[in-house]
Amino acid sequence: MSALYDCSDPAARAEGIAAAQEALAARGCIVIPTDTVYGIGADAFSPQAVATLLAAKGRNRQMPPPVLIPRLSALDGLATDVPEGARILAQKLWPGALTLILPAQPSLTWDLGETHGTVGLRMPDDEVALDLLSAVGPLAVSSANRTGVPTGPTAADARAQLADSVEVYLEDGARPLEGVTPTPSTIVDYTVEPPRVVRQGALPLDTLQELDPDIVGIDRDPAA
Repeated sequence: MSALYDCSDPAARAEGIAAAQEALAARGCIVIPTDTVYGIGADAFSPQAVATLLAAKGRNRQMPPPVLIPRLSALDGLATDVPEGARILAQKLWPGALTLILPAQPSLTWDLGETHGTVGLRMPDDEVALDLLSAVGPLAVSSANRTGVPTGPTAADARAQLADSVEVYLEDGARPLEGVTPTPSTIVDYTVEPPRVVRQGALPLDTLQELDPDIVGIDRDPAA
């Protein structure tokens, strides 16, 4: 039976984060707010937990989830050969709506799906999410909805879709804020040359290019 915790109440928030820690330790899934949308999360280092996350969403291994991290220093623990441009973007735009695709550390014992040796990393700009991430470490997180069904603005909406496939729901009001159009993070792939926007999201191309002029947009012809 799943449980929902109102994180606007300090006592309920503490109880919810503790419950989420227990669920994650037992290889279960949780739902958390982020600065973009609510996400369904699982222990990034547990193949069983990641498989449960993908099954809850109705996804296969060809659509691996990105990994949310609690602090910038986690970047080098999870990725290798981080280009200077990616490092500058992380320093300037994290926490925020930016996902960086980078070569994964080969020593890590995780299985996020068919990643081809890469990992998508993001540090969300959300207090509840960062509190939990600081307590449990990196989480594999994807939008809290069934594949093909729009993401709802609250944890209660996520619960209506995901039900008991998720053990703990952390509710903290609408994400994004009421009246704001839901927009996912912008994804930049730094495993290709030049680095390329592969999903245009909350951060526009010109903002990225101010920090790394080598980045090309999603519509740029790779052969150009």
